Amino acid sequence: MSLRLVFMGTPTFAVPSLTALVEAGHQLVCAYSQPARPAGRGKRPRPSPVQTAAESYGITVRTPESLRTDAEQSVINDFDADAVVVVAYGLLLPKPVLEAPRFGCLNVHASLLPRWRGAAPIQRALLAGDTQTGVSIMRLDEGLDTGPVLMQRSMGITGDDTTGTLHDRLAELGAELIVDTLSKLSHEHLVAVDQDDDEATYAAKIERSETELDWKNSAAQLDRQVRALAPAPGAWFRLGTERIKVFACEPVAVKSGIPGEILDDTLTVACGEGALRLRRLQREGRKVMDADAFLRGQAMPPGTRLVDLPA
Repeated sequence: MSLRLVFMGTPTFAVPSLTALVEAGHQLVCAYSQPARPAGRGKRPRPSPVQTAAESYGITVRTPESLRTDAEQSVINDFDADAVVVVAYGLLLPKPVLEAPRFGCLNVHASLLPRWRGAAPIQRALLAGDTQTGVSIMRLDEGLDTGPVLMQRSMGITGDDTTGTLHDRLAELGAELIVDTLSKLSHEHLVAVDQDDDEATYAAKIERSETELDWKNSAAQLDRQVRALAPAPGAWFRLGTERIKVFACEPVAVKSGIPGEILDDTLTVACGEGALRLRRLQREGRKVMDADAFLRGQAMPPGTRLVDLPA
């Protein structure tokens, strides 16, 4: 059954869901996205990935700063939508918007709710060492990711996954699941299940203070940190007065070494427990490179100490 839908999303994570809804034959009466923001060297306003994708399909796009005005709420109400699909939109939906569509406002969230409610579920799952993640389709309410869940689908997290790889896999999984959810919902084959608030965890936005590598931590912790912050903003350490970013590494089992000490010629760094072999790095103002190429331009012989220095 073809449904009248309003789509709300902004970043690349939302684009596969928009595409899947179009290809499933639903009628996208409007797409909402965050306004164009300055980007690039020229700092010229750049439309969001969702706006660009929606316009390529001939879908009308609206980019209000807020949904709390009577005028904007009237526009949404006039669409007479069966559902509003929300994927990483970036604005909270007020009650009049939540109540406007027939089936409510459905959110595609990149975690197995109630675990990792909030802004950074992918990064927090990696930092915590979770072995499973997934996508939840929930009906939005006025809380932060607290609404009842309609469908969930899980996937494993491997030891090689980064936020970048999980982002792409979860975006595709979310696209499949929202299409499946709408099909079942339109035939009244779904029952919303309330979340257990006692089981909830919060995925706070990553703070700058969380991006520096502390060699006193275990190699396993630091490996998770590197993968959670790749490709952006990137985990980093100090070499003299320079910040070096790390985008790939490998835990190594060793018993000796002072935390922060280079142990060999392959950039293996001693940690509080074990050691970390650095595989892909980036100097300030340079491109990302493999460790061997990095060492050709920056000597870091065994015995070098990566110590905390003043910022």
